[in-house]
Amino acid sequence: MLIRRPPDIPPSEITPESVYVDRRRFIATATAAAVGLLGAPLINRGSTLEGSGTQGLTDELTPFDDVTTYNNYYEFGTDKADPSRNATAFRTRPWTVEVAGEVAKPARYDFDDLLRPVKVEERVYRMRCVEAWSMVIPWMGFPLRTLIDRVQPTSRARYVEFTTLLDRDQMPGQRRDVLPWPYVEGLRMDEARHPLTILATGLYGKPLPNQNGAPLRLVVPWKYGFKGCKAIVRIRFTERQPMSTWNVMAPDEYGFYANVNPEVDHPRWSQARERRIGEFRRRPTLPFNGYADQVASLYGGLDLRRNF
Repeated sequence: MLIRRPPDIPPSEITPESVYVDRRRFIATATAAAVGLLGAPLINRGSTLEGSGTQGLTDELTPFDDVTTYNNYYEFGTDKADPSRNATAFRTRPWTVEVAGEVAKPARYDFDDLLRPVKVEERVYRMRCVEAWSMVIPWMGFPLRTLIDRVQPTSRARYVEFTTLLDRDQMPGQRRDVLPWPYVEGLRMDEARHPLTILATGLYGKPLPNQNGAPLRLVVPWKYGFKGCKAIVRIRFTERQPMSTWNVMAPDEYGFYANVNPEVDHPRWSQARERRIGEFRRRPTLPFNGYADQVASLYGGLDLRRNF
């Protein structure tokens, strides 16, 4: 599904959230009924849009208000409510993204030019935070590998590094040394090229809110949420593993891989169970956040307790 650039969409054309949710419930019900008639192949075909098998058909979406008011985004404050309060005036235009490092076509892209040739689509993903809470979010975005193919990495490119904007005037959290700024994250090349990995530009059918990482953020649904670099201004292809922010800050607590693993606890709490935002009960944490069928093969032979 192609969408117009956010500035071109008048408020009158934005689908109200209640209508959007009702539409998704209708589609889910109709699809579930079709699955009962036609069998598993329909689920498999749908999984490229919905993320993980029947996940998009069975998990309730986290309400829009929760998705946009309960956030980890230290650039705007360390309290979960700080980003929605402190990011309202954050400017996302003009915006450029530098592509650098081991690529044949390094460039600095205007954000709108970056989006123009790609197909933006909806992906419903489970998102799991390291603090043992989770959400189910309908993201709008495009596969990261689309951009990777466009810039043509060299044979030396083994990793992809992502860097967030450094702007202490706009991001009040960066005025405090709670983390080494700017925020940096990274992926192995095979993780970056996996079809589940996307660059998100929106959610709930709307342009990405500032507090959720506007205008461009990384979404890797089988990893803990801190891997999702927000407000990306630089994508660099490297031969060596990047030094990601939380891994530098607390290497005994936050590993480079950050794959969701119920068998590896955070030093200060268990990761075996999680609480979905909006629910009181806790549910078992799924290996790779429920995406094991799609991604476990990436880590064959790797000790996931040591490489957490």
